[in-house]
Parts: sequence; structure tokens; C-alpha cells
Amino acid sequence: MPEISLNILDVTMNSVKAGASLVHISVKADTSADTLTVCIEDNGCGMTEEQVARVTDPFYTTRTTRKVGLGVPFFKMAALQSGGSFDIRSEPGKGTVVTAVFGLSNIDRMPLGDMAGTIHMIVTQNEETDFVYSHHIDDRGFELDTREMREILGGVSFKEPEVSEYIKEYLRENIKESENGTVL
Repeated sequence: MPEISLNILDVTMNSVKAGASLVHISVKADTSADTLTVCIEDNGCGMTEEQVARVTDPFYTTRTTRKVGLGVPFFKMAALQSGGSFDIRSEPGKGTVVTAVFGLSNIDRMPLGDMAGTIHMIVTQNEETDFVYSHHIDDRGFELDTREMREILGGVSFKEPEVSEYIKEYLRENIKESENGTVL
């Protein structure tokens, strides 16, 4: 995958398929530590130790529609190639935490990509799941919480054109302000 945002989309959709009612997605750049950390945490069905050990194997998948699962292995490979690290923790019945740390200035780090578009799509296309998206560069950042949005909207769908456009613009503006000229 050419952008980290596509890896985030893939792992988040795994969380949704695992029955998560709440998914936390965090993107944090620490310029002094030269790291870009992506964390996706869900309260889905979780995995056994055996599944966690095998999930980074491209020839292992729980899907019945295909015989390979490349999303998580590619995410891990991308983090490691940039001088970073990759970790998955999971517990059956409790959920899963996927953490990828990238070398921020490493020439082999793929770009973050269109996070506004990715989070917008995740939120508007999966209304049965709540999401908390956190985006920080050093001490600048913001958070979008769909639970708060649901309360304000009083049952209006995120797919309604005006609501959908508001979410997209909110994400774009806040990401731009957070990045303040930093290219991720």
C-alpha cells in the first residue's frame, strides 16, 4: 500500500468486522523523537495468542473469500522498513491493539496520505460503530469523537450530505492546523 492511511483503513475495517462498537485511531508525530506512531485499538472479539502469532503471516487469514491476508503483514513491513516497530496485542472477548511506529524522517517511510478522506469514509460508512480519531504533531492536535457527534445530531445520519461534508471539512481543517506546514 502506497500510503499509511490505507493501512489504517484496512486495520480499522478488520476491527469493524470483529464486531467492535468502539475503535480508537491515533496518529501522533513526535519530531524530537523522530517518530510517527499509529495506534488502532478496538473492543471487538479479539484474537487468541495463536491468531496473534499468525496474523502477520501473509498466508494466514480468517477470511473465507480469499486465501491470503496481506494488510497486516504490509503494515508491519512498512513500519520496520522505516526503522520503526510493530506490535499487536489482543485478548479474546476484550479487543485488539495494533501499534506501528515509523521513523518520521526515514527516506523509506511511506507518506501518511489522505487521513481526512480515510477517517471521513470510515465514519460515514460504518455508523454502527463509534470512532475516536486523534491527530497530533508534537503539542498541536485535535480529536474527533463520533459519540459526541451522535449526541449533538440527535439521530441524524452521518451520511446526510450536509453532515458528511461538515465531517470532511472539520477533519481537513484540523489536520491542516495540526500539521502547521509539517509534511507527514
